[in-house]
Amino acid sequence: MIIELVSDIRAQTTTPEAPAAPLGAPTTAPEAAFPDAPATPEAPAAPGPAPQQQRTPTVLTPLGLLTVLLGAALPMIDFFIVNVALPTIDHDLHAGPAMLEMVVAGYGVAYAMLLVLGGRLGDMIGRRRLFLWGLAAFGLTSLACGLAPDAWTLVAARVAQGGAAALLLPQVLATIQATTTGKRRAKAVSLYGGTAGVSSAVGQVLGGLLVSVDLAGTGWRAVFLVNVPMAAAAWLLAARTVPETRSPHPARVDGPGTALLATALITLLLPLTEGRAAGWPLWSWVLLAAFPFAATAFVLVERRAERLGRTPLVPPSLLRIPSVNSGLLMLVPFTLGFGGFMFVVAVALQSGLHFGPFAAGLSLAPLCAAFFLASLAGPRLVLRFGRRVVIAGSLIQGTGLALLALTVHAGWPGISVAGLAPSMAVLGIGQGMVMPVLMRIVLSELPMTQAGVGGGAMVTTQQSGLALGVATLGTLFLSLLPSVGIRDALLAALLTQLAIVAGTTLLALRLPRTVR
Repeated sequence: MIIELVSDIRAQTTTPEAPAAPLGAPTTAPEAAFPDAPATPEAPAAPGPAPQQQRTPTVLTPLGLLTVLLGAALPMIDFFIVNVALPTIDHDLHAGPAMLEMVVAGYGVAYAMLLVLGGRLGDMIGRRRLFLWGLAAFGLTSLACGLAPDAWTLVAARVAQGGAAALLLPQVLATIQATTTGKRRAKAVSLYGGTAGVSSAVGQVLGGLLVSVDLAGTGWRAVFLVNVPMAAAAWLLAARTVPETRSPHPARVDGPGTALLATALITLLLPLTEGRAAGWPLWSWVLLAAFPFAATAFVLVERRAERLGRTPLVPPSLLRIPSVNSGLLMLVPFTLGFGGFMFVVAVALQSGLHFGPFAAGLSLAPLCAAFFLASLAGPRLVLRFGRRVVIAGSLIQGTGLALLALTVHAGWPGISVAGLAPSMAVLGIGQGMVMPVLMRIVLSELPMTQAGVGGGAMVTTQQSGLALGVATLGTLFLSLLPSVGIRDALLAALLTQLAIVAGTTLLALRLPRTVR
């Protein structure tokens, strides 16, 4: 796929802050061909034939695409890499269950809460600039996580790391939207979707490897310290290969909308992730009761802002675009099941089958490889079959979950890594056919001027779904452990996810029949 990207790339310039023009746009209308470019005065007409248009759109090169995808992979990997390290963190820092969930939840809540704001800031002051700032902040906060002397410091550093990731990630999709067109954009978005899914599985495989190798006695700290050289390398590459783009009409930050979105996410995600570990105290129920009011207030404020001609944080008109509406509606349950599955499996394999960190991570390697291969095939399949690719992928994912449940029921507790491989591979094929295509559908009809806020809204939905999955399926699994044991608790979580997959399959019928 990268080879095809190379062959599609045309000659380019390094003109800053001008995204790609649509292919075939007339060269005699620079305002239409370069919607994000600053206006320039017309030159006096010269006698004779009109000169050829000299300005060409900024194009994201293959190396630039690989660079932004590396930047996208870092925060996605980091959401999951900590899962297999939790027992070691507990042992070293005497964290306890509530603090361990805060290590996961603090990152996820901060990440989801600030993503849309990160997209808006990129539209305003430049996506490349925010990408570089986000990489630098992510590297520094990862270093703080790796050097944390106690559990509370680790939690604080994880919250800051989530904020850095929220600056970084929205710029990836916005840059792709602004600097690619046609087939190049379709391939780039598919690669982004593949990166999102593969990074989730790679995170747990890499985490298990780093903890088991115990580099220089760092133990669990290596899962955070590894981000520092990776972020530095991505920063150096981005400084040379990623073009600057911004919205042609940058809007001010929507303060009320930002505050209400943050309130809504906190009142939902914080009690769901921390309530069980803390024994469901009064504050958790108060926050859950406040969530519907905060969410309703956010919707009303955003509608009023758009009606008055302002630019809200998440324009309600985005949800009137059919591809955005149907795609986001399916993305929520899909990512909920995916996030919950990754968390539950990591805990079950180590606590129930007594796998070490490396074996627990290695068990997900077939899923990772199958996901990647399926995501590479996605662009060709979707051009031929449209939304049927998502429907088929959802059915295959359900088959993989059913096979895994049968494996757990029949083979527990003597299941080996090899015994898990067939069901994991089938599961990965299904997920790899769904996630990249679903992200492409969401972005397919998005106006270029709303690339940053649209990408931010999609990634916020994705991240919120992942965090909600850890909270809901994770809470279900952990609540059942004392009464039914690990095997039956895992089966209950798998069957619940299977029901969720059945729902997403039905929602796939609402997607556009053809995909651009």
